[in-house]
Order: sequence, then C-alpha cells, then structure tokens
Amino acid sequence: MSATILPEKTLHYPVLLNEVINIITPQNGGTFIDCTFGQGGYSKKILEYPNTKVIAIDRDENSLQIASDLKKKFEDRFSFHNIRFSQIKDLKIDGEVKGIIFDLGYSLNQIKDLSRGLSFDSKGELNMKMGLNDFSAKDAINKLDQKELEQIFKYFGEEKKSKLISKKIVFERQKKNLDTQDLVNIVKSTKKNYYTKTNQATKVFQALRIFVNKEISELTRGLKESANIVSQNGIILTVSFHSLEDRICKFFFNHLSKQDKVSRYLPEKKLTKKAFSLITKKLIVPSSKELKLNPPSRSAKLRAIKKIDIYENNKNVFLKFKNYLNIEKLSEKL
Repeated sequence: MSATILPEKTLHYPVLLNEVINIITPQNGGTFIDCTFGQGGYSKKILEYPNTKVIAIDRDENSLQIASDLKKKFEDRFSFHNIRFSQIKDLKIDGEVKGIIFDLGYSLNQIKDLSRGLSFDSKGELNMKMGLNDFSAKDAINKLDQKELEQIFKYFGEEKKSKLISKKIVFERQKKNLDTQDLVNIVKSTKKNYYTKTNQATKVFQALRIFVNKEISELTRGLKESANIVSQNGIILTVSFHSLEDRICKFFFNHLSKQDKVSRYLPEKKLTKKAFSLITKKLIVPSSKELKLNPPSRSAKLRAIKKIDIYENNKNVFLKFKNYLNIEKLSEKL
C-alpha cells in the first residue's frame, strides 16, 4: 500500500488533498505522520505551513530519492523511514502527534514499473513486491495448491471465478513456471464469456497484490498502533480504494467511536467510554472537479476519527477479520 493512483497527464496528484488538509489543519502547526509517503504529495503540502513537522514512512525504497530531496529543503522538519505500517510503533517521536494519514492507493509510477508485475502489460516476472517482502506473486502462483489460490482470489479479490481460475493455474504450471502474461491469459481464457468493465484480470491481480504485501495485517496493525500513538485531539485519517480496505477502516473507526448498544432484556453492564469521536459521519469522496482531473480517484473513500480520551488497547478489535488474516498466513508455506 503506497501513494495514490495518478492520471497520465500529471506527475503526482494526491487524492482528496484539500479535504485531507481541511481535516488535519496543519495551518495550526503540529507533528504529522504520513504513512504512505509515495511521491510526497501530502507531506509537501503539510510542510508548506510553518510550525509543522512530518514523519514519513513507506515500504517502497523508490521513495528514498524524493524523501532525500525533501529532507534537504526541510532538514529540521522532515524525516523519512523505509518501514511498513506495522512498524510505526518503533518510530522515535518527540512531542505530540496531531495527525496520522494512511493513503492506501498506488502511484502511476509503481503501476508503470513493469519489473513489479503490477501491470497487465508487464512482460516480465510476476513480482508485485512493494518493498520489505519475503516472497513474490510468482512464488504464490507456482507453489500454493488449488484450494489456497482459490481462497486468495475469492476473499481478497472477490473474484467469482476463483475456483476455475485456480484450477487452470495448477494445470498450466505443470508445463512451466507461470509469469505475468501467463496469468493474464489464464484469467482471460477462463472469463472469455464473462463481461466486465475493467480488465478481466483486475480482481486476481488485486488479490495477489494484497496477499504478497500482507496488506490486511499491515493495515490492521498500523491502525491499531496509530490509536496508541496519536495524541489527544489528534486525528487518524484513511483514504482507501477498494471495498475490503474500506470495510476494515469503517469497522475500526466505528468500534473506537461508537458507544455499545445495551439491550433492556440483558443484565445491566458498565459502558466503557469511547476514546475517539467520528469526524466523517458521512463518507467523503472526490468532487466532480477532481474526478475530471484524475479519473482513477473515483473509488477513493476518506474516513477520519479524532482522539478524545485515553485509548485502552483492545486486542480483539480485529477478530472480525480473522479469516482474512488466516489466509495471509498461507505465506508461511512459501
């Protein structure tokens, strides 16, 4: 998960930038953590305001050069760390954290880097590693069994033809190790009579990318650690791009901000005070103006919460997504 998908005509276009800035209010100063630095769109905008500091992280080492340039300009106000979401707890932070931003999309540069194997047009190895990975999509496709591949495609990609696709993958890989175009051709041949507005391999590629980068566990752990790190009156903000990510963000934010319902038919129980309040009671999406400038932003969804009290760490908050986390554990076989 790293940086926002961009239109062809611009180098970098951070999605919902104005809305993000309006919510985190860097004009009042403070320290902010940009959890998906990418090409630095949010960080650069925040640093335009005096009395701000940005701690940026990104698992993609290709962000190092942009971060280095920004460090030269804002030596005392900017730092960069090549780590994953789950490692945010290891950051050394001086003072209070006013805002933590998670932009869960991908940049055009990452998609166009054919060596990553994220693009349907890639002719090379089926990679999909975004940095700090232990295995690739090629490893998964060529080593996991049919049932395991079916689970990945079904739950991470919501692919209706997951069983047929995984069956054909296992058959075809007996002839040779499969790469990007092999996978694209397998999906297209399996879904040749199945209409879709997007590329037929979109859901399978999404599922593999999520699996390879352990995006579910990284997001859940990152959000959980952020609830501890952000200061009182500080904000956690997410911009998600597919339904699974958004369900996780929505569930987590609701869990932290909404009071438990009490039934009059059950024994009285003590209500715990919620540590956060929900800022985005109505989901924020790109304006029609932004959609014209950047059509890929159409799937973006912004959610935000504000810390109002001490947060007591709840280890069971993500039991709802246990099945997804268990699927990620299939990587232990690779």
